[in-house]
Parts: sequence; C-alpha cells; structure tokens
Amino acid sequence: MLRTLLGCVGIALAGAVSLQPAGPQSSDPIPPSSQYRAVLDRYCVTCHNEKLRTAELVLSKMDVEDVSAGAAVWEKVLVKLRTGAMPPAGMPRPDQAMYDSFAAYLETALDRAAAASPNPGRPAIHRLNRAEYANAIRDLLAIDIDSESLLPQDDASYGFDNIGDVLTVSPTLLERYMAAAAKISRLAIGDLAMAPVSERYTVSERLLQDDRASEALPFGSRGGIAVRHYFPLDGEYGIKVRLQRDRVLDIVGLAEPHQLDVRLDGERIKLFTVGGKGKGGGRGDAENRDRGGYSQKSEDAGQESYERTADAGLEVRFPAKAGTRLVGVAFLNKVAEPEGTLRRRFVAAQYAQGDDIPGVGSVTIVGPYDAKGSGETPSRRKLFMCRPAASPAGNKDDEQCARKILSALAHRAYRRPVTDRDIQILLGLYRAGRGLKSQGASFEAGIGMALRRMLVSPDFLFRVERDPTNVAPGAAYRISDLELASRLSFFLWSSIPDEELLSLAERGKLKSNEVLEQQVRRMFADPRSQALVDNFAGQWLYLRNMQKVVPDPEAFPEFDENLREAFRQETELFLESMLREDRSVLDLLNADYTFVNERLARHYGIPDIYGSHFRRVTLSDEARRGLVGQGSILTVTSYATRTSPTLRGKWLLENILGTPPPPPPNNVPSLKDRGEDGRILSVREQMEQHRKNPACSGCHARMDPLGFALENFDAIGRWRTSSGAGNTPIDSSGVLPDGTKFQGPAELRKILLDRREEMITTATGKLLTYALGRGMEYYDAPAVRKIVREAAPSGYRWSSLILGIVRSAPFQMRRSQEP
Repeated sequence: MLRTLLGCVGIALAGAVSLQPAGPQSSDPIPPSSQYRAVLDRYCVTCHNEKLRTAELVLSKMDVEDVSAGAAVWEKVLVKLRTGAMPPAGMPRPDQAMYDSFAAYLETALDRAAAASPNPGRPAIHRLNRAEYANAIRDLLAIDIDSESLLPQDDASYGFDNIGDVLTVSPTLLERYMAAAAKISRLAIGDLAMAPVSERYTVSERLLQDDRASEALPFGSRGGIAVRHYFPLDGEYGIKVRLQRDRVLDIVGLAEPHQLDVRLDGERIKLFTVGGKGKGGGRGDAENRDRGGYSQKSEDAGQESYERTADAGLEVRFPAKAGTRLVGVAFLNKVAEPEGTLRRRFVAAQYAQGDDIPGVGSVTIVGPYDAKGSGETPSRRKLFMCRPAASPAGNKDDEQCARKILSALAHRAYRRPVTDRDIQILLGLYRAGRGLKSQGASFEAGIGMALRRMLVSPDFLFRVERDPTNVAPGAAYRISDLELASRLSFFLWSSIPDEELLSLAERGKLKSNEVLEQQVRRMFADPRSQALVDNFAGQWLYLRNMQKVVPDPEAFPEFDENLREAFRQETELFLESMLREDRSVLDLLNADYTFVNERLARHYGIPDIYGSHFRRVTLSDEARRGLVGQGSILTVTSYATRTSPTLRGKWLLENILGTPPPPPPNNVPSLKDRGEDGRILSVREQMEQHRKNPACSGCHARMDPLGFALENFDAIGRWRTSSGAGNTPIDSSGVLPDGTKFQGPAELRKILLDRREEMITTATGKLLTYALGRGMEYYDAPAVRKIVREAAPSGYRWSSLILGIVRSAPFQMRRSQEP
C-alpha cells in the first residue's frame, strides 16, 4: 500500500521541476503547502483517489496544510523521502533539493504539532520477563538464580522480549512462579530441613579442551569448567566428575596419565589421576602377572573396560560454608618446552597423540549432607537486619522484628512505600509459617513463608502504571516519580530501583532535570548497566542467536564451541567498551579495534596472539572494522552451509538503516543451484536468477547488494577470496537502487556512514522501544528526531542518546485511558 503511494509521490516529485501549474504565471510566490499539494494532485491522485483506492490509500483529501491531521501517513512518506527509497528504481527521480525541501516541510510541521499536543502512548501492564526476574532476585536477596531452569522463555515482539503486550500470564506460568518462589525462599533463608539436592553442570561435546577454559580457573590448567554454585547451608557436599566420551561411549585420551584438579574458591580439595597403561587388569597388574594369567587379550579387555569406567571414582566429599562459591574442575597442563614471550605453548599430550586428550564432560554437585547451620550468607545478611531473642512463638519482639524485615523487603520488592495492608498480609503469612511444626516452627520459617508470598505478589511480578483520578480520558500526563524510577531502573539495569533512586522518587526529586541526569549518569556507570549489552544490544543485533546457530560440520569442520564462545565474547566486550567509554554510536561500524584470544585471532588471521584470555587489539585490516567484520554477526546472518547476501542485507536494512523490507510473499520458490546447462551456480548467480521474478526483485534489489559486499566473509566469518569447488573468485561489488556503486566491506562501511542520520535514528528508535517496553508508533517519530538532534553536538555518544530518551515525552509521560 505505502509503496504504491510513495511511488506516486516520487513520480510527482520527479516531474516537479516547475512546481507551478501550467497556465498564466503569477509573480506572487506560491506557499509551500500549495506547491506540494500541486505535486500530489498532478502525480499521485491519479492512482490514489476515492474511486481506485490503489493500495487502499486515498491522497485526494490529504490536507497538506494541516499535516498533523494525517500524521500517520505523512510520517511514512517522510521516511521514504529522507532515505530516497521512492520512487522505485527505474522511475524518474527529483533532485536532492526537492527531496530535502518536501521532507523538511513535513518534518517541521509534524514536530511542531507534536510539541503542542504530545501523544506519549500508553504502555501495557508489564510482567517482569525472565531476565528482569533474575536480576530483581539478585538485587533483592543477593542470590544469583538460573532463571532459564525456573521459568519458560518469554515471547518477543518488535525485536525484544520486554514488550508488555506479549508478556502474558497463564496458569502454568503462575505455577512456575510459585515453585520458583518456594525454591528461592529456601535458598535465601537456609532451610535446615532441606534434603540433599543435585545440580549438574555440563560441558559441550564440541568444546575443545586443549587450553585454559576460563579466567576463573588457575594458570596452568587445561579444559574443564568453572561454575559459581550456591551452597544453601553450612555442611558436607559432594562433587562427581564425568569425563567426555566419544560416540561409542568410551572416555577419550587415556593412553597417558593426566591429573584432574578439583578446587573450591581457588583452594585444591582433590587431585585425581586418570589414564595410563595397565589399568583394569592389564599389563600393569602385578598380581595378575604373578599368577601367570597375563595375556594380550586380557590387557585389551581390561583397558577397554577401564576406558568406559575410568571416571567412576572421580568423587570427593568436602565441607563448605553457605553462600555462592567458585567450583573449578580442570586438568593440569603439561608443558613440554618452556614458554617464550611470543611462543605458543605445546602440551605434551599433543606430541603423543595430537588432540586425543581427556576432557571434562560434566560436574555434579550434591548436598547438603549433615547440615551444621544456615551460615552467614550475603542473602541472610540482607534479610535479617534484626534477630529476635529466643522466645515462644507469637512473642511481640518477634513480630516487631518480622515487621521491620518485611517492611524493608517489601519496599524494595514493590518499588514503592508499603502500606499497613501490605504488611498485614505478609504478617499473616509470617504467623502461619512461624507456627508450622513441619517447617521447624521458627522465626526464620515464618519469614520464609512471607517471602514466598511476596515473590508471587502482583506488586512484585508486574509493573502497573495507574491513571490519576483527576486526568481527563485520553489526555497526556506526567507519570509519578515512583513510576519514573521503575522505568529508569528497568531500562538501564533490567532490575528494580536501588534505595537511592527510590528515596529520591519518594521525595519527589526526580522532577528536577539536574537530579534526574545525575541518576542516569550514576546508573549508567554502575556494573548493572551491563544489562544494556546483554538484553538490549544482544537482541537488537541478534547476538543472542549465536547460541542457536549450527554451521554444517562437513562444510565448516573448524567451527566448534570454542569459536562460538569466542564470537560471542568478542562482540559483548566490544559493545561493553562502547558503553563504558561512552563512544559514538557511529563507532559500531567504524571502530578500529576489537577483542580476541588466540583461537579467534587465528581465525581472523591476526598474528602473535597466544592464550585463551581476551585482549584488545588494534585492527590494521579495514575489512574487519566494526560490527560487520565480526564473526558473530556474520555467522548469525548466514545459513548452515553457505553465506546469505539476503540475510546480511536484511540485517543491515533492519538494524542499521531502519528500512526493513516487507515480509516475503507466500510460496517463494527456492533458489536453483544449477543453471540450464547443469553448471553449479554461484550465490550471486542464484540471486540474480531469483530477482528475475518481478514479485521478488523490488526487495532483493535493496537487500542483496548490501549483502554481496560482505561475500568475502564466509558463513563463519572467515576471510576468503574464492569459493566453491572451482575456486570461483569472490565478487563483492554491489549497486544500490539509486545507482551508487561500491566494492567490499570497506566501501560498504563508507556508504553506511554517509547515511549516519539513518543509522542514529534507527539506534534511537530501537533503544526507545526497549526503554518503553512497547513498539514504536507514528506519534513517537517527533520524539526520536528531537533526541537525535540534541545528541548531534556530542557526536552521538551513547550517554547523549540515553539522556535524550529519559528526558523525552514518551518516557516521562503517559496517555490516560480513552473513554
């Protein structure tokens, strides 16, 4: 519909060399609105009139003088004018002055109308999504939970999983919340009656364990896993290690002995030896030899049995204090020759049998056994700000202490001052739990019962903004400081407000722009703002999809979990540097640095990088600069067996330029990999053949050229100059619909940076969508343009965009319910 409209608008503009209608010329200047009305009448109304209603759009009655009356249509027209997307390729086009003139006229009129009568929108009731729930528990109770095992995955809309409209509630989900609340309460309080439970941590079978696997593991270690495990009580715990197996379930790498190191908070608790000859009744069994029972057959059988059971005894029992502890399990690395400054380490096992070395498959932690007490965990210190003296149930001192604890906790959980009714509900649960003999009839059991109720309360699970009683229906109003505090904390931290922010909101201080800016800068500098990388950028740029891609092992045998993890970590560190250093958003495309370890540097062809730890490097290769040179982005925009210029071009249009193509029509034919002569076609030839279909050419003419510029990167981001069995040279040239030609990623980057306003506008719109928890509407466009204009003097730094969003009408205001 819009395409047809804009095609007519573009044709009109193309023909508007003289904007005055034919006939006698007047010396008086024609008002701009009359000029644009003449353009529409002459070139657009022919199709878009009340009779034809082409694309269900009627322009004959659109009022060019009162642009605000048709703002929804004019905003769409404005986007096409600013991007030069219409008229379509092959149609006459106006000069740039006409594009700019008409766009500036519409923009000015729309922005003026929005400033006079803002429409901030009306976000829906917002249920905490899985990430927000986990962060809220962390900040409320000082417990890190595995929310993925407790709660189902959230639905997403507009590219994000924090959109209120799709965060629905079902009976099944409520049951999961209740089960999660019970488990979290037990962990936080420390239930002495808790039965031993086990938790298993697995290592991917595709992870090569030939080097130090984690910064949390000691130097000189190889492979393994480091986990932060929550020990709920002081007591005895057990660790059981299972080694990696091959396809026939044999443990690999047992030809030579290896030492397996088990540590708790960096201190060794057990050193096992696995592997070596003579295991399981073979040649090394002296008793068997003395009886004359040795044979090669018995040795082979014994070794075969050992290779299936070598990890049966890899168990250790140890005492641990309650709280989150670092458990590390890894092999000791055997260095065959000294490490020089620029010399790569050589593992002795690699000399003997290449990469045939054992690895850790899983670590299971079981307990507690013989619990000694609840311990002094960060959670208990946060909860029990007072301790009642030993006394019978129902003592007034007990209840006063319970009231103090629950009031402080509910204040943070509910994100507002608590009422007497709130406290009475929680005290009722406290009394019930305090008297339950099955729960130990203790003060702590009562607090635990009240905590369970709090964690399933709608006041905790939902963010609800209520219309004031004195606001007219459909009117825009400023939200309360408490609501603003919640919007701000869930925007920057994906979590609840802290005490400082809540205190300022309760005192009405957030109305001050100075105070609000101070809080934004404080929160932006806080480590919790890492949520912007994990939850905002991770979804905007498709980084979360990195865990789901599965490149074909036959086409890309070098792809493994080490490379997958390196891709993810590179981009996360890169994005974190963007925020921490408050760089320009434009640096997402143009930064001359990245973060690599040895595995990733080898993949990129960067020399002299050794070890598993990541470090910042300056890029000398123009092609690798910015996001479009990073393996994560290039891999998630490819197919399992090959690159996809269409997916890569679509990613650029959607996430960088903000002009996504429409959904493809139904029954799109698949690409033909061979020509009429039977010759295998290159990807470019396949796409050229596909674009011959008129139904496909319109969108692919915009997407494919952008993607072709990245064809030198294969489907896992490795540089190449040829492809296919015939080593066909890569053609990375492209031509945009407006005739702009370019070659390769470096020239593509220059074209994208020439359209910086489109990129900044797209980033701002995505950030505002995430901040509000709702999709962008036409009435949000003036706010986005204002944020972009005000960020320009700073060079479009991230802090400028974030401050602009927080100051904006959509963020600070809300529209009341329509009658």
